[in-house]
Amino acid sequence: MQKADFAFFYPLRVRWAEVDMQRVVFNGNYLLYFDVGFTEYWRHTGLPSPQQQALEGKEMFLRRSTLDFLASAEFDDELQIGVRCVRLGRSSVQFAASVWRDDSLLVSGELLYVYADVSLRKGVALPAPWRERLTELEVVKPEVATN
Repeated sequence: MQKADFAFFYPLRVRWAEVDMQRVVFNGNYLLYFDVGFTEYWRHTGLPSPQQQALEGKEMFLRRSTLDFLASAEFDDELQIGVRCVRLGRSSVQFAASVWRDDSLLVSGELLYVYADVSLRKGVALPAPWRERLTELEVVKPEVATN
């Protein structure tokens, strides 16, 4: 994973409440960092907000998240949370997420979302304008599933 592969970063400073007794970020907080980064990435896209999606009876649901710990962030570090779309499926979207301190990658991971009809609890096709917008924003264009 290269920092240059990401077009979007969100700045975040590590707060005292996020560190453990060793003064490093408690591991569970990295999922919170990814969620904050994803929320701001989505806002940056200009695509329908979660509230707008809910009005249409469809929402993005997190299906899977993974974390790969490489190094620790510490209290008061200034971090950059990188998010990018790496794969577009029929109803799913896979994002790479990363936590950087300057040019050092601390944590990398994956967020897999499914776009679904809330009442049916079933995945539905991603709207074409969403696919276009997510593709145009990325430095490294997302893989597009053919099935």
